Amino acid sequence: MKIIFKSKNFSLTPSIEEYIQKKIKTLEKFLKNFNQEAIKFEVEVGRTTYHHQSGDIFRAEINLDLGGKLVRAESEKSDLFSAIDETRDDLEQEIKKIKTKGDTIFIRGARSIKKKFSLSNLARFKQ
Repeated sequence: MKIIFKSKNFSLTPSIEEYIQKKIKTLEKFLKNFNQEAIKFEVEVGRTTYHHQSGDIFRAEINLDLGGKLVRAESEKSDLFSAIDETRDDLEQEIKKIKTKGDTIFIRGARSIKKKFSLSNLARFKQ
């Protein structure tokens, strides 16, 4: 698993990198079924513009490459840490969606095979 950091209009401090790594480590429990060497996180944080009157607007974006599948989440907030938290939560939902979709397709395939091989007249799925 690789983590690549990028920053835009913003200097990336070690404390921010550590916070991002801590948040990404919480996603590892959802990525157990994927190839660990192929997983690559690309994290980009930064300030969107300099012209806001009410203060800085921070942007956090995480691209997750699962070895063929790309999962992406981004957020813009007035606080950098809340933008990172929201991006992590969105990424967790997308990972769960991918996992449940795979499980659903497997169950649907098993159900159709059961229909084709039902031999008894008393079987529930009769042709």
